[in-house]
Amino acid sequence: MISGAEHVVVLGGAGFLGSHVCERLLADGHRVTCVDSLLTGSLDNVAALLEQPGFRFVEHDVTRPLAEWPDLPAPDSILHLASPASPPDYLRLPLQTLRAGAIGTENALDLATRHGARFLLTSTSEVYGDPLEHPQSESYWGNVNPIGPRSVYDEAKRYAEALTLAYHREHGTDVAVARVFNTYGPRMRVDDGRMIPTFVSQALTNAPLTVAGDGGQTRSVCYVDDTVSGLLALWRSDLVGPVNIGNPTELTVLALAERIRAATHSTSEITFVPGAVDDPRRRCPDITLARTALGWEPRTDLTEGLRRTLEWFTRVVPTTPSTSAPERRRLTENAHGQ
Repeated sequence: MISGAEHVVVLGGAGFLGSHVCERLLADGHRVTCVDSLLTGSLDNVAALLEQPGFRFVEHDVTRPLAEWPDLPAPDSILHLASPASPPDYLRLPLQTLRAGAIGTENALDLATRHGARFLLTSTSEVYGDPLEHPQSESYWGNVNPIGPRSVYDEAKRYAEALTLAYHREHGTDVAVARVFNTYGPRMRVDDGRMIPTFVSQALTNAPLTVAGDGGQTRSVCYVDDTVSGLLALWRSDLVGPVNIGNPTELTVLALAERIRAATHSTSEITFVPGAVDDPRRRCPDITLARTALGWEPRTDLTEGLRRTLEWFTRVVPTTPSTSAPERRRLTENAHGQ
């Protein structure tokens, strides 16, 4: 169990979720080494942290041995968030995604084992695939297409979980596995491709809101501050997991599009586009384990979470009628329901 100040290595720390993890760890008094290849992450996400005492950024690809850092102070903990995470990214980078889940996880586990560090893997609700059990509990084995286009992400995370538990059993490595459900909030890329940044970008430019399929598929979205609290609660515990970290409030993709359109006072129409291959019809976590073992549950309701997210997006998305046609088309692509 974590106690006192730690040196924490955050792999994928310049990504959307990773940057919020780094920020919270620093605020809690820990030293943080943020490691990122910047393949899908951005230095902009951690720009405000670069001058803070106790923070260090290292540009490095986790699929290369971590022993290549001769001056890396021994880590007390390693939080592994390094992977493309949005559908457009992992569909564009299939081999890099698989390597991050396989080679990257093994490199990180080797480092953790060598130093006796606690290791937290951020896995995903995608390991449940298109679930036949609802809501999804940690005991559910999932319904994943192992050779479909999404499999590069789903199977990379499933393998990473298996590898993490194998290190725990064979080497006694101190590990924890979190299964993160849909998370949203400030610092998501405009072109991220997941539904909330896509809908927000479209609404702010009065472009059509492109809803995949019939919009009846469901998601459960969790504000980023709550997700970070859940991850750190698991990290501080002695629980191995896996543990679902997500919001059990379920809503349809169409309802979410309508909420965003109303919140932005947009004149956008809602249009329907073909659904993505193997897109889950229902997605909702059973968080009984997180509630009972960690004392954690989401605190931020959708209205407040969207307000904070929109406040950030209005600073980065052009909203004038002069937005170019190619830009509008780019913002409307890849509106998948993840």
